[in-house]
Amino acid sequence: MQLHLMDGTYELFRAFFGAPPRSSPSGQEVGATYGIIASTLALLSEPGVTHLGAAFDTVIESFRNDVFPGYKTGVGIDESLLAQFALAERAMRAIGVTVWSMVEFEADDALATAAAKWASAVEQVVVLTPDKDLAQCYGDPKIIGYDRRRQAFIDGPGVLDKFGVRPESIPDYLALVGDSADGLPGLPGWGAKSSSVVLERYRHLEEIPLDAARWDVNVRGAVKLGATLRERMGDALLYRFLAQLRYDVPLQGDLGDLEWKGVPRQGFLDLCDELGFAQLRDRPHRWAD
Repeated sequence: MQLHLMDGTYELFRAFFGAPPRSSPSGQEVGATYGIIASTLALLSEPGVTHLGAAFDTVIESFRNDVFPGYKTGVGIDESLLAQFALAERAMRAIGVTVWSMVEFEADDALATAAAKWASAVEQVVVLTPDKDLAQCYGDPKIIGYDRRRQAFIDGPGVLDKFGVRPESIPDYLALVGDSADGLPGLPGWGAKSSSVVLERYRHLEEIPLDAARWDVNVRGAVKLGATLRERMGDALLYRFLAQLRYDVPLQGDLGDLEWKGVPRQGFLDLCDELGFAQLRDRPHRWAD
């Protein structure tokens, strides 16, 4: 049995930018919500997709913004997309999917928590996201990632091939290189190549000798990089803390609750009427009742 875990926020963004606008009978923009529901119903019709949980950033800000004001916020996100966050969660519940709504934590934290919590109880956990943050979870051979848009899987060896570091070093890597999507600036001069070479040898920030003369790897500009790390180690450790996913998110339900039992017919049909989703009324391949 596989457990599928969906990054609902990513899927909502993907639907917003990949599908045409659509208005409900009341005039509300609902194109992204339509897209994520159509996509999820298609996913649920695939063989082997029996247990599914979806995590959403109910609000963009999280506890990380309290720690680092420069962390990502909802500033700049299209208002018509932001207005669909709550609606998308309601629609996902209407098709019978377990939804975790994140306010203090992020959706990625919920996915990491769920993956670690239930990996031993299933044959495989498939995390449906291209987000590189989740790569830190793929050191467990039972947990893999899947990018639905590119139809590409990634596991622990795949993380090493792609980033040049092992999954457990991904937070350290992001601390050095930075991550513009999350507002992590990284350290000046530390690029993907230098970071991967150093971290593949030393694994974690605190294990890197602060005197570059002691490095036993060949990195261009090592002296300057070492000096930057020595001067900015506090910043690097903060960025790593921000990049580290949490595994203690309180998630409602157990593994049995994640089993998809079909779409609750009347509630879904009512939703379709409310939002003008006539094309989706007959899309479910299985009804709960």
